[in-house]
Amino acid sequence: MLKKFATLLTTATAALGLFFAGTVSANASSTYTVKSGDSVWAISQKYNTSINSIEKANNIKGHLIIPGQKLTIGKKAATATPKPIKKTVAKKAASTQTATTTKTASTSSTTSTYTGSNLKSYVLSQMESRTGVSASTWNTIITRESNWQPTVRNSTSGAYGLFQNMHISSGSVEEQVDAAVSLFNAQGMAAWAL
Repeated sequence: MLKKFATLLTTATAALGLFFAGTVSANASSTYTVKSGDSVWAISQKYNTSINSIEKANNIKGHLIIPGQKLTIGKKAATATPKPIKKTVAKKAASTQTATTTKTASTSSTTSTYTGSNLKSYVLSQMESRTGVSASTWNTIITRESNWQPTVRNSTSGAYGLFQNMHISSGSVEEQVDAAVSLFNAQGMAAWAL
């Protein structure tokens, strides 16, 4: 009887130890060093968290991260301080895409290189995550409005870019996405007659 009790006590102690070890690791934060080609979206997918939680915890604005930047991911992430942005920033909408954005502290110029599926994946993931509207709906709108041509201009109305936005006259893909999100926040899907 004493042997059964000792076995039961040992088993219960081991199970309780494993339970608490699992609890501690679930609440622990992780540190991630940004690599060239990373994006907040890809990192959020890797760590099964949201873009907003990573950006809020690390004081990230406009999804802008730089290689070498240390991100804290998890419950204790709110104490992280990002490094100043002074380098070329490589972003990725997914691990197989490449998009380069150059930003410098002294100028506000932005250049982007998005083509083909890289463009489509980046724009659709940004629009879906920032508006809550499905990527397929945004794909339909962009195909109808610009046929995925980021620099197209309507000569009659002056509407510009992927979303044929009347409120911008030029801009990078990122600026077009930002403008479309602002337009969506102001007018909803009615801005695109939906």
